[in-house]
Amino acid sequence: MSSVSETTVRSEKKDLRVTRSRRNVAWTGVGALVIVAVFAYFPYICGSGTLALMVQGFIVLTLASMWNLLAGYAGLVSVGQQAFVGLGAYFVLLLNIHYVSMFTALPIAAIGCGVAAVPLWWLVSRLRSGYFAIATWVLATTVMLIIEKFPSLGGGTGMSLPHTPNLSSTALLEADTYWIGLAVTVVALGTVYVLLRGRLGLTLTAIRDDEVAARSSGVRVGISRMLVFVIAGIGCGAAGALLAVSQPFVQPGPVFSVQWTAVMAFAVVIGGIGTIEGPLLGTAVYMVLQQELQSYNVWYLIVLGLVAMIVVLVARRGLWGLADDYLHVRLFPVGYWLWPGPGGSRGVAPPR
Repeated sequence: MSSVSETTVRSEKKDLRVTRSRRNVAWTGVGALVIVAVFAYFPYICGSGTLALMVQGFIVLTLASMWNLLAGYAGLVSVGQQAFVGLGAYFVLLLNIHYVSMFTALPIAAIGCGVAAVPLWWLVSRLRSGYFAIATWVLATTVMLIIEKFPSLGGGTGMSLPHTPNLSSTALLEADTYWIGLAVTVVALGTVYVLLRGRLGLTLTAIRDDEVAARSSGVRVGISRMLVFVIAGIGCGAAGALLAVSQPFVQPGPVFSVQWTAVMAFAVVIGGIGTIEGPLLGTAVYMVLQQELQSYNVWYLIVLGLVAMIVVLVARRGLWGLADDYLHVRLFPVGYWLWPGPGGSRGVAPPR
């Protein structure tokens, strides 16, 4: 597919053009539509247990995609994304207390998390690497402690959503929850893909590769990172809201648990950081391991740690990076080409 946008830059010897990846993305769109249609049909053929498991997978995939956008593209390694998971869940609870349907409350909660991300970003924007990671963790804990002070929200013990939909059957409620979860995941993945195909994707690549060089080239690093932080807050908030909808009991400890960040980071590292496909593959691996090993108690966590270490040592770019080395396949081409300007031959550098 032809590139939509092009930029011409001048080197010492010749003009160069930077264009989007020229790999045909039409098949990507068609394949995505088919897969979404297949998944949308699941409530008609699957039981409640399978649907609940799929909703959990949607939550993990959404979180992993947001964390990958932060760490894999913007270079912001956060261990406090559970702040937005918890805020999303509590926004749904607060709105539901005031008679707003939990399904209607979900997008409002996601937007609310985006608004909350702005002042939180102001608090941590000047920090980098380990300092940024620890600061986000502290912020998440602080937000949890503040929410525990409100008895109207259940305090430290939490409370159930008081007004659940009055549907004719439990199966219909489960199906609606599943479809909402599927929609949240599709929107999250689509947003990440569109952002990375645009100017922001090139900006984030420059920042990730060399922040100093990016600044010297006129890249607005601060604004770009703030935008990514807010978008990740919205995505994680939507996942937290979906958690409250699927398990309509909101308690501070579980929804603000650092385990959420551990899960999303695990899925990204296993699948392949810095790729859209990585979180997809990593989430699938995590869900399989969880279902097979959760009955082994502490061994479940030990095995997860061992798998993560082995993958990092054997495949530094994750499982998807290992597959890409042999198959040379990109399901979501978001890279850029650098090639000679008009009159020159095409460049051969692969898209990043």
